[in-house]
Amino acid sequence: MQDSRKREIRIKADSFREKCKISRYGIIDLFKECERSGYKLLRYPLGENADLGFTVKKDNDIVIFTNSCSRLSREIFTLAHEIGHVILHLEDMTSFIDDNVTINGRSTDEKEQEANYFAACLLMPSDDVDRFIDLEIQNFHEKGLSAMDIARIMSEFNVSFDMVLNRLESLDVIDSNQKLCLDNEKIEKKVGNLLRSVGGNARLNVPSNEIDIPYEYIDYAIYNYNHNAVPKETLERVLACYQLSIEDVSDKIVEYSDDDDDDLDNLIGGLDD
Repeated sequence: MQDSRKREIRIKADSFREKCKISRYGIIDLFKECERSGYKLLRYPLGENADLGFTVKKDNDIVIFTNSCSRLSREIFTLAHEIGHVILHLEDMTSFIDDNVTINGRSTDEKEQEANYFAACLLMPSDDVDRFIDLEIQNFHEKGLSAMDIARIMSEFNVSFDMVLNRLESLDVIDSNQKLCLDNEKIEKKVGNLLRSVGGNARLNVPSNEIDIPYEYIDYAIYNYNHNAVPKETLERVLACYQLSIEDVSDKIVEYSDDDDDDLDNLIGGLDD
């Protein structure tokens, strides 16, 4: 990625961040900021092996989905990544689907790399990282960083342990050998224990399993069920979020044949129609 493009992405990430409510260092609740920005946010526990998130433009709406079966810190990064797609790429494309490869930075696709860089700049701006290390970590230049320090940074910025390591390495705060040592220390002591020992936010290390579906998207679930795109169990789970049953929406249930809409094969297809 060229330096000029990185600068452009940093400017756009900073512009979005300026509208967010910030604690001492990190964005307090990126999910609320997403909704305040006018995006339609869906959170649902699809399962550990499912896609992590997607972004789709439907008519005048921008819909962002995150899989709440992920650890909360990863779900937050996924959301930041999807916001990056919205701000950087949605004029050229109408949808993005993200999995472990794209979110973990292993994709060679330029747009995915840019979305990851946007997310890093949004969640951990270099100036704020420098300020944290300067003000919150004693004797950094003499002793370096410990795994407990990383857990404190993780909790302050609402990100994962691994993201802290990746971001610090990219900012030349630590080198590859220091990163490896800290990663080994994380494995030995476990992230949950480290967070508890520093009084950090232990919720970052576990899935939220949050279900947050705007009421109007009941119609999308029904549409997909009618077209054999989702099973009855999925529709029942969506309706249960609003204390509804299939009997309550029976007037909207229509039996279609498979030939009625061959292209509709999943929820995203329904959103994108």
